[in-house]
Amino acid sequence: MNQIIETILNHRSIRKYEDKPLTDEQIEVIVRSAQAAATSSYVQAYTIIGIKDKEKKKKLAELAGNQPYVEKNGHLLIFCADLHRHQLVAEMENVDVSQALETTECFMIALIDAALAAQNAALAAESMGLGICYIGGIRNKLVEVSELLQIPIHVIPLFGMTIGYPVHNSDKKPRLPFEHVYHEDTYQSNSSTLKAQLEEYNKTIKQYYAERTHGKRQDTWTSQMADKFSEPKRLYMKDYVQNQGFNKK
Repeated sequence: MNQIIETILNHRSIRKYEDKPLTDEQIEVIVRSAQAAATSSYVQAYTIIGIKDKEKKKKLAELAGNQPYVEKNGHLLIFCADLHRHQLVAEMENVDVSQALETTECFMIALIDAALAAQNAALAAESMGLGICYIGGIRNKLVEVSELLQIPIHVIPLFGMTIGYPVHNSDKKPRLPFEHVYHEDTYQSNSSTLKAQLEEYNKTIKQYYAERTHGKRQDTWTSQMADKFSEPKRLYMKDYVQNQGFNKK
């Protein structure tokens, strides 16, 4: 096993950082690593906003659900789906791209490009001995986030990423069984088999929480997911996305 694979497999979310900012050189390496990720047809449909301003960090922490590590970290990145520059391209080249930019396909391209870039950034940061945590909570109030960050049309802030020097390494959460995630040739949809695999995974997760909390917590993965999806959330999202010029067709 090489060092890259070891870094990937050693990933865990870090939510407490030393009071030590990243250097500009570190930030540039992380962003350039993000830019090296694969991109659909060379579209490069994302932008990364780095947040150094302490007041903006504090406000973003509030908007993300009062998560303290959004405010206190070495650096905060906001990954955005971005087709705004492609509207500028259209103006430069005197072509009409408005219909294409509003398609679901272009929406998916921007989402996928941003996600691929973010994972490269995460791996780069972790290879430098830093810790990271993805912040989906910024989607709680995207209108306010967009106003704070002066987001133009055809851009959507998707998630944040905190980066910094870990105070301590948290435990790794066990992932779903390999055979539950990896299917060969066709989707293996036998419900009995899939449920049996989930039951085994529940035992692993229950033990993980019990050991970590000295028996105070013993919930399972399926109970967590059932609770998470029992009610729809962020129902404003469709209108927000379409108001930003995405996913209309």
